Amino acid sequence: MQRTMTSAIAVAAMLAAGPALADSDPIKIGLIAPQEGVFTDPGTDGIRGFELAVSQFGGEINGRPIEWVLGPTDADPDGAVRQARRLIEQEEVDFIIGPLSGSQGIALRDYAKTIPDKTIIDAASGALETTWVDPADNYFRYNLNGAQWGYGLGSYVVEEKGWTRIATIAADYSFGYTNFMGFAVDFCEAGGEIVERFWLPLGSGDFASIIAALPFDVDAIYLGVGGTDAINFLNQYEQAGGDTNLIGGTIMADQTVLSARGRAKEALIGTPTSGAQADDWDAESWQSYVAAYREMFPDGYSTPSLFATNYYNATTAAMMALEEIGGEFDDDQANFHEALSNVVMQAPNGEIRLDDRRQAIGSSFITEVVEDEDGELHSTFKAKVDGITQTLGMSEEEFRAIGLPSRETPEC
Repeated sequence: MQRTMTSAIAVAAMLAAGPALADSDPIKIGLIAPQEGVFTDPGTDGIRGFELAVSQFGGEINGRPIEWVLGPTDADPDGAVRQARRLIEQEEVDFIIGPLSGSQGIALRDYAKTIPDKTIIDAASGALETTWVDPADNYFRYNLNGAQWGYGLGSYVVEEKGWTRIATIAADYSFGYTNFMGFAVDFCEAGGEIVERFWLPLGSGDFASIIAALPFDVDAIYLGVGGTDAINFLNQYEQAGGDTNLIGGTIMADQTVLSARGRAKEALIGTPTSGAQADDWDAESWQSYVAAYREMFPDGYSTPSLFATNYYNATTAAMMALEEIGGEFDDDQANFHEALSNVVMQAPNGEIRLDDRRQAIGSSFITEVVEDEDGELHSTFKAKVDGITQTLGMSEEEFRAIGLPSRETPEC
């Protein structure tokens, strides 16, 4: 896994530009993405999103070619820090884009404080604490956190579906807590009741005990897991004869899960969820992005996963900031940090800007899973909540009073 990858895009740009560009010092990016474990497929699609963004800037900034080095992980926080150190100290990258998973983000935020003259741009991780609790000045996140993505779904299922009594199953780590928090705050404020909560460790294989323990007298089950965990759970749930309505956490009804084969598909149809995007959103910016992804990656998904979109947005923000500074870093990268802070991006999934903690403010999409005429599953657009802040529209005092997301927090 300790392999170095130089972007074919950068190489092509160097060759096309001839000796002058080839002799320019490259801008070197470290890219952290899972390449084994539960988030392998999301990590691979994240790399696609990164490559697409670089290609749309011609593979260079101000005559300096973009090169990149992969830091592969298995979504483990310690592994992310080890890879980050390798990329900074051995590969001598200028900055890092990554990680993907929530607890990795918290770990890299803390590592960022030890390298104040470098920069980490979060790629897709969604734990609240990463930018809310003691944030690092050189750590930037252009995707919403899990609570922001979950917000709006709770009131939707109460008001549009009439589901007011639910049980919940979510991943037992920082992102699972955060994503559930955004949903639960909204759901409970709308008058919903959470009967029982279940938590699943990442990489779980046998879900029989939890499936057997699920209450029957509920309107729906919230399922906040992703990757192979979601696929395995759904297959086992179908095999056990489960037929309760499902509500999807952000990473459950993503293309990395919707494209899976097996009985899981039967359980997903009609599932409401919320997150970074809607597969069939008719905005021109989204449609153009999807077309570009399909053209560049014909073997990818029918629409980009949310991981591809988040890596794409993070990389686009980095490239915009690099253009602003002419591809030349101050010794302490202060000019790069300032340019990143001021990025306002018209992203494929809506406008993104940063707050004073360098956390994205943007939109969450409410969607439902549908089956098309070819039998493929997609998320169809239902509603969009714009301008969601890290405090979910509350004052800081009100939001802090809820407490940090955990197994018990928020209360309902």
